[in-house]
Amino acid sequence: MAVAPPNPTTKFSDNFELKEELGKGAFSIVRRCVQKSTGIEFAAKIINTKKLSARVRLHESIQEEAFHYLVFDLVTGGELFEDIVAREFYSEADASNCIQQVLLGVQFLHANDLVHRDLKPENLLLASKSKGAAVKLADFGLAIEVQGDQEAWFGFAGTPGYLSPEVLKKEPYGKPVDLWACGVILYILLVGYPPFWDEDQHRLYAQIKAGSYDYPSPEWDTVTPEAKNLINSMLTTNPRKRITADQALKHPWICQREKVASLMHRQDTVDCLKKFNARRKLKGAILTTMIATRNLSISVLSLPIVSTNN
Repeated sequence: MAVAPPNPTTKFSDNFELKEELGKGAFSIVRRCVQKSTGIEFAAKIINTKKLSARVRLHESIQEEAFHYLVFDLVTGGELFEDIVAREFYSEADASNCIQQVLLGVQFLHANDLVHRDLKPENLLLASKSKGAAVKLADFGLAIEVQGDQEAWFGFAGTPGYLSPEVLKKEPYGKPVDLWACGVILYILLVGYPPFWDEDQHRLYAQIKAGSYDYPSPEWDTVTPEAKNLINSMLTTNPRKRITADQALKHPWICQREKVASLMHRQDTVDCLKKFNARRKLKGAILTTMIATRNLSISVLSLPIVSTNN
């Protein structure tokens, strides 16, 4: 039996009767419901948008015959990493605050059975240009729905330096891929360069698959053991042993930041981060030029042949 499309001007309770709870996440619950006009049973996921102030906030959901419109926050503060290098003071505690907000976003996504798959500096934006603006996750073009602890081969997707070992090995994967990317991001937040790096992509992927990274002196000498412990928990090659977003948010370096994280200004990190930002911007510009050139070549090749003979 066909179900009539919802009318955006009516309330949910006008069309459906809510029944018992079927499941519960950090920001939502799933309840059985019955459509009043037909008696057909459905499962309704109910998201509490009031809890999403520091995450991706949904303001409106309007469905028409052919399109479903979702209205989210407008973010105008630019990239988080660009904001950091413009600050007069940046400490390990600041890095803790940054990754906490990223983890809150990941926690929300995972609680709603979504996996981002492309977490990286370019996709961490600030809500506004005001001091202390909330960090928002952006670019959900590669996001997929993954139920619970489901693992499957969802295809090769992501950005090279942030890909997890299981994706590179073409193994079944799920929500843990986002925590691996968080580990890479946190490493960069603390010293200004990534844990895995090589100009040759094959060697880069070999490093990632082996989980081959370290904490070289002198830059890591001033980073607390608790910060390194959290990174290690995220950059665990076995996804089933990797820390979850819920667990990471309960880590002492996050939830006891005032007592655990160092307040020392990290000027070397800021300097390295400036170079890191410049490199990735240049790389992005080169890639854009390559794509544009390739598209132009395709356009030229596909032009019809016009005879000049009379």
